[in-house]
Parts: sequence; structure tokens; C-alpha cells
Amino acid sequence: MFGFDWKTILINVPITLVALTGHELAHAWVSTKLGDPTPRMQGRLSWNPLHHLDLFGTLMMILTGFGWARAVEINPMYYKDRKKGTALVSFAGPFANFLMAFAAMLIYAILFIIGEKTGIGGGFIGIAGSLLYIFAFRNLCLMVFNLIPVPPLDGSKILGMFLPNRQYYAMMQYQQIFMVILMVLCLTGIFSNVIGTGVNFVFNGIMHVINGLVNVVL
Repeated sequence: MFGFDWKTILINVPITLVALTGHELAHAWVSTKLGDPTPRMQGRLSWNPLHHLDLFGTLMMILTGFGWARAVEINPMYYKDRKKGTALVSFAGPFANFLMAFAAMLIYAILFIIGEKTGIGGGFIGIAGSLLYIFAFRNLCLMVFNLIPVPPLDGSKILGMFLPNRQYYAMMQYQQIFMVILMVLCLTGIFSNVIGTGVNFVFNGIMHVINGLVNVVL
């Protein structure tokens, strides 16, 4: 947990805003591409954080590392296959966080190589590297957290594509109960080890790919 270190919180605010906004924008964009006009009509096809943020969810994200934005409203009736379309829209958010994390780590690797080759290094690359690392870490936390297959998280809707309708809709009836449990687990820090394990696994995988790309290019 990040606690109440104001310096850390001030660093995490813009990073959190970008991570959450990109996540929700991806949901809105994919739903729109599948024929649903609802996100566009509600102004959700925007990089403006004010169009997406949930106050309590954002505070939770800044203070604990796990949180949420205001859910994008969708109308699956516009999809050719409602369950598949809903799963694709749900997957889009975590995937956007993965792409943002990958981009940040790739830029970090490029800056590190430039610093080594030019000898510039020092303060700028150190600060930029730290911010990029935090940005990547924050996005991966959001990705892993949302892929947990319990309502109302994205993972439950992705799982729903593989469940019979009866079991899927029965699970969705308990969204509020699961939400309370998730908040308690976040606030108590119990999730830290679980999410941390998933984040480290993905982080190491991305670094392995980037290192391979660097070795090929150089």
C-alpha cells in the first residue's frame, strides 16, 4: 500500500488518471466498434479523465494501488453475439493497460541504452526511468486486478463467454456482495501479494521480450 506519503501520492495522481482513463476509453472504443452508440452518446470516447473517473475508485487506486473508474455503460443488444461482444469489450480495458505498460518499459529500455552509449545518464534518465517504471507498474496492477474473474471486474465477463448462461447470470446477481468483499480486501492489503505475484510475472515476461528485441536490434 502507498499510505499517506503526499509526495508519492502527487506522483501517482497523473499516472493513475492516465491508466484509468486509457482503460475506460478502450472499453468505450471497442463497444463503439461493435456497433453500440451508447459510449459515444455519453461522451466516453475521450481522453478527458473527468469523463471516466469515479471519485472513490480513484482514491482507492492512488492510496492502495487497486481501484476503478466509472464503468462504461454499454448495450450488448447491438452486438451480433452479446456474450462474445461483452467479453471483448471487457478484455479491451486490461489489454489497454498492458499496452501502456509495455510502451513505458520499452521507452525506459531505450533511454537506458541511450544513456549507456552517450554517457548522458544522470538525473534526467534516472527520474524519467522511475516515472516510467511507476507508470508501467500501475498499469499492470490495474490490468491484473481487473482480470480477476469475479463480478463486477472485467475478468468475470471474460469468463462469462465460456460459462453457460444460467451460471453466468447467477454469478452476476452477486455483484454488490463481491464489490464489498473486493473493497475490504483492497483496504486491508490482503490483495497485495496476490496482485504482486501476477504483476511480477507479467513484468518479467515483458522485460524478457524487450531484452530480446534489443538484442536483435543491437
